[in-house]
Amino acid sequence: MRKNARGFTLIELLVVIVILSILATFVGTRIMSRPEEARRTQAKIQIQALENALKMYMLDNGEYPSTDQGLKALVEKPSVGNIPRNWREGGYLEKSTLPKDPWNNDYVYLYPGVYNPNGFDLFSYGADGQPGGEGMDADIGNWDSEAIQ
Repeated sequence: MRKNARGFTLIELLVVIVILSILATFVGTRIMSRPEEARRTQAKIQIQALENALKMYMLDNGEYPSTDQGLKALVEKPSVGNIPRNWREGGYLEKSTLPKDPWNNDYVYLYPGVYNPNGFDLFSYGADGQPGGEGMDADIGNWDSEAIQ
């Protein structure tokens, strides 16, 4: 063997592996213990993106889609109600599909809104998929000041 050879001993490698395993376990449990919070945050981000697309629709057409036209008006030119004259070819969403909320339910759109009578309501029913609820089951909507933060 060489006298000047440098390297790690088996004990040093095992100590490093144990330390990394402990760190990975700690970080993993912290992240994995909050999946519902992550879903709520994802819903808030999607609501904000849909809200921005609806505002672009409004700028192009002078009004928001009706409740009957719904969010589908962002990906397909409406054929009922007030037909938009300046509907953007290709739609108002980057992908030509409407996202579902993180619980795989459709977002709810109302125009005029109940919470925003001069605008629209856009919301998810949350984890339980039912109106109302508390905690993780609470509705997430664009009228909630926390929904866009």
